[in-house]
Parts: sequence; structure tokens; C-alpha cells
Amino acid sequence: MSLLDQPHHDGSAGYVPAGPVAVGDRVPVRVRVPHASAVRGVWLRTVRDGEPRVAPARLDHSGEHEDTYVADVVVHNQPTPYRFLLDAPDAPAGYRWLNAAGTQDHDVPDTGDFRLTTAPPAPAWLGAGAVYQVFPDRFARSARADGRETPDWAVPTAWDTEPAPHAPLTARQLYGGDLDGVAEHLDHLQDLGVTTLYLTPIFPGRSNHRYDASTFDAVDPVLGGDAALARLSAAAHARGLRVMGDVTTNHTGAGHDWFTRAATDPGSPEHDMFLWAGSGDVPAVGADIDPHPPAYVSWLGHRSLPKLDWSSHEVWRRMVDADDSVIARWLQAPYDLDGWRVDVANMTGRYATADRTHEVARRLRERITGLRADGALIAEHFHDYTGDLPGDGWHASMNYSGFSRPVWGWLADPQAGYDQFGLPVPYGRGPGRGMVAAMRDFASRVPWQVAAAQWNILGSHDTPRVRTLLGSAATVEVAATMLFAYPGTPMLFAGDETGAVGSNGEHARTTMAWDQAATGGPRWDLGTYQVFRTLARLRRDSAALRDGGLRWAVVDDDAVAFLRESAHERLLVVVARGPWAGATLPPSVLGQQAPELVYGGSLVGTPSLTVGSDGVRIGGDGPAVGVWRLA
Repeated sequence: MSLLDQPHHDGSAGYVPAGPVAVGDRVPVRVRVPHASAVRGVWLRTVRDGEPRVAPARLDHSGEHEDTYVADVVVHNQPTPYRFLLDAPDAPAGYRWLNAAGTQDHDVPDTGDFRLTTAPPAPAWLGAGAVYQVFPDRFARSARADGRETPDWAVPTAWDTEPAPHAPLTARQLYGGDLDGVAEHLDHLQDLGVTTLYLTPIFPGRSNHRYDASTFDAVDPVLGGDAALARLSAAAHARGLRVMGDVTTNHTGAGHDWFTRAATDPGSPEHDMFLWAGSGDVPAVGADIDPHPPAYVSWLGHRSLPKLDWSSHEVWRRMVDADDSVIARWLQAPYDLDGWRVDVANMTGRYATADRTHEVARRLRERITGLRADGALIAEHFHDYTGDLPGDGWHASMNYSGFSRPVWGWLADPQAGYDQFGLPVPYGRGPGRGMVAAMRDFASRVPWQVAAAQWNILGSHDTPRVRTLLGSAATVEVAATMLFAYPGTPMLFAGDETGAVGSNGEHARTTMAWDQAATGGPRWDLGTYQVFRTLARLRRDSAALRDGGLRWAVVDDDAVAFLRESAHERLLVVVARGPWAGATLPPSVLGQQAPELVYGGSLVGTPSLTVGSDGVRIGGDGPAVGVWRLA
């Protein structure tokens, strides 16, 4: 049976009415049941106050190839879980479940159920295009930068110098990029199809990454200071771009003015804002770890990053609640940030027996949306984020586990030998089935509106470059097609679009070779740029890719295919890493006109697609990518 012959439901508007949901609402949810599935009836299973309830679904429409059933979910809990029971005589037990991970021949836990949440979704602008991550020191250097004093911690470095891959030099190299330099290159973002600019930290610290803030009250003078942020924000907004900042809610720098007072005066209000020794801090292994642990708790034992204590009223006041709090101040004029990405959000508020992470997420969101109704809140989370994204806190997270790692594991060059985020095994060319299983597992454990807003990434300032991981520009095109076609918000790290290389996060923080932009060169691959530009614009202009549902059609070891569907558009996406046997999709995928190729491989081939009496045949060479519009 083809995957398209299986019953299907997701949280997109084709199955769940769009719009806000409130407790007490009866929400009609639809499920498509192809005739080939031989399902005789459908029931809806919900859970209310911890107790399951089952009710029959009613036949809403009977078509040539499939039937549509509808049932009403009564929203009672936040969130309200539900799944479908299918009367399937060919199943081993005579029935199947349909949950967010697909059809199941066995009883399943509720963790994979579909979910209706009363929380508003992420702001629409976030997923309207691509997010572009800029590491300010490495993006562009304005003429103003020449007159600025170099901080005492910094090692001035020429723009074309390769970044050091290992400490102690990595955090000290200063290339001189600044916010005015970013403003001077907003044309590049617009040409690429970017709609959101995300800046890594802009507060001063004692490193080029600035995750060790010495204050939250000012923009680093090396970047141009407060006035430069105001200029950049105004210029970006004038072009219709959004701007997001990056904040460390888990820790400050050891040189932060709060911490210096806390460390020198135990009676100060600041002292209670940090966690102190005696609570079991375990130092990590690293170049900047003191073998004699300090008297305070720090991020992973790094003494340069003392950890905030979210049981402190003063932390809440200064970070969130006050009119001039860190979260609030920079969202207001003249800076007008559109939201925050939160560093190590998974650790914020968590230590030993204390766990305030969900409370922090909810209150940060309330503060942001209270000031800007369409403000955004994104969590950094390298691992299993599913328990932290019920829908009412972080709008979404950086989707390393549900997108990056599965795609890397399918496409990475096994000869490169890169470890999987510290695991003692390298990435290799695993089967497509494994990639899709991981993607479905993670997506199934959060509400659809969260899954549809996740920041999908091929790399960031904390990972090797995608070009280095995958080994060739051709394979990057395969990965980029997945990035722009899969549900969620695509995020690029500045330089991915030019073929930048780097063996780890620090080494990957390369400068932009603006002098090669017009003609190309060893640090500006025009072919790769065109791939990202075309795909970004395709997604920006396609309702199905921005907001549509997802139906897996083919899951093969060397190729996958899926449908993205909205009310007025249906796209077929085929992505192959190498030659494969091909597959035939049922006639029901076709509309009233021939498939239209809207994107074919540029650096790789385009899969074959032929229409026959038995359906649509796709295959077979690779690497290859193709996107077709179906009526």
C-alpha cells in the first residue's frame, strides 16, 4: 500500500478550522480515508480530565478515491488530545490508530496524539519567509568600525582570516563587523528572500560571541552602540523585514554588573539573583574550566557564565516585569525588536530539584505579547524539546532534533567523521526511513501550530557548516530542498547560501566575502547562492509551503516524497540522495491538469515524473530534487 493510500489527518486548515480556540468550543476535525485503505468506519478518541472518551465520526463526503469523515472535539483541557480509531479488518487486531505519527497497528500512548491548544499560534510573519541568522562580528564591517577602540580582551583579526577552530583564540578573535555593516547589506537579505533578521547577542561581553554579557542595559560600543541598533531596526522595518534579538535568560557573564556586585556584597539584592556553591554543580571538561570550581553555579561548569536563580523576585523584576526590564526595553522605541530568541532555553529555571522553565516561558511570552501583540519567542533547544512546547510558552524552538539531526544523518558524508552533537559515533548515510521516523516522532509530540512554526535549520553558529557536513554543493541542494519544503520556518546561518565551510561552531563563524558577491569566488559559490535564493522565494510565494499540511508519499532508503497541501494549492516534493527504484503514486494525487514543475535540480538532477493510467510514476536517478504543482 502506498503511504497516500493510508488515512490522514494533520493540524493544518484542511483538517482543523483555522482561528482561535477556546475552552468549551466544539471543533470539527476531518480525516481523509482513501478507499484503498479498506477502512469501514472511524471513531474519535479524546481524553477529558485524564479519562478517554470515544465517539463515532460521521461521513462528511464520499469521493471517487476517498471519503472524508468529521467529528467534533470538545475543547476541555489545555491542550486537548485526540486521535482516530479506524475499523480496519485487515489489521492484526481488527483496528488501527491514527495519531500524529501516522497509522499504528498496536495500542499507543497518548504522547503521540494530535493536540488542540487554546494558546494563540506563533505570529504569522515568522513563517512568511526565511529567518537569517547574523553573527554580528562576522557579517559586515562599516567604515565607522575603523574609529572604534579595540576591547582589551580582543585580538584584532583581518577580515579574510580563517577563524580559529579551537580555544583559547576562538572567543577572542575580533573581525570588527558591526550593526551598521548589517544595515548596509539589507539588499542581500531581500534578494535572498529573507523576511526576518535574527542577531546573535549584541550586548557587550568579553568575547566575540557575547553570550557572556557584562550588561543588558546597552548595545556593545564595538557594534556601534544603542544608536546603531536603532538605525538598523528602522532600516530593516522600512523594507518590511523583522528583527529578533538574542538573550541569555539562563546566565550572565562573570563580568556582568549584577554579578560583580553579587560576588562582592553578600547582602546586596544582586546576591540572591545567582545560584551559589553547595548545590551540586558539576564542572564540565573544557579549556576554560577552572580545576577548582568557583563558589557559584555556572553554565556547564564554565566559570565565565554564572547561572541566574529564577526563584529570585529580583531576577523576575529585572529580566521580565519592570518597565525597563531586559525583555521589555529593547522591544520598545527606538529599538523595536520584534521578539527574542532565548539562549539555552531548556536550562533556564532548571537546577537540581527546581524546575521553573515552563513558568519562565509563559511569562516571557506574556510580557512580549503584552508589548507587541505579534511579538515572537523562540527557544534554543539542542535536544528533546517536546516536553517544553505545549503551545502556551515558547512559540517554537530551534529544531535540531526534529529536523537538523535527521537530515544530517541521512545526507552527511560518513568519511567526514563528525560526531553527532558529542555522541561517540559519527554521522553516516542512514536510511531515509530513519530520517522520516525521527521527524515524525518529534513533530507528533507537539501541537501542529508549534510544529508548523519550528525553526528548521541546516546549521547555525554552534554547528559545523552544512557544506562541510554534507561534503558537496550538490548534497547541500538536496538538504536545502528539504529545508524550504518541510513544515516550519527555514533558518539560514549567514554564509550557508554562499557555500561557507567550517568544521565546528567556532570555525564555522566565517566572515562574508562581499568582494566576491558579484562575480563569485572561492568563498562565494554563485551556484549555491542561486539554489537558496530560488528555494527561499518559492517558499515565500507558495501558500502550500508556508501553511499547508504534510502527507508523506514515499519513504525509501535513498529517496523521500511528500505532499504539501493548502486550500488552493498542492505540491509534490521529491528528494533523492542517490539512484533509487522509484515509486507509483495513486491517481488521487492528480487534479484536472498536468503536473507543473516549479523547481528542478540546479546542481543535481530532476527526478522523472510520468502520468499513467495507474497513477503518477516518480523515480529514479539521483541525487535529484523536484517540486511539482498539482491542481
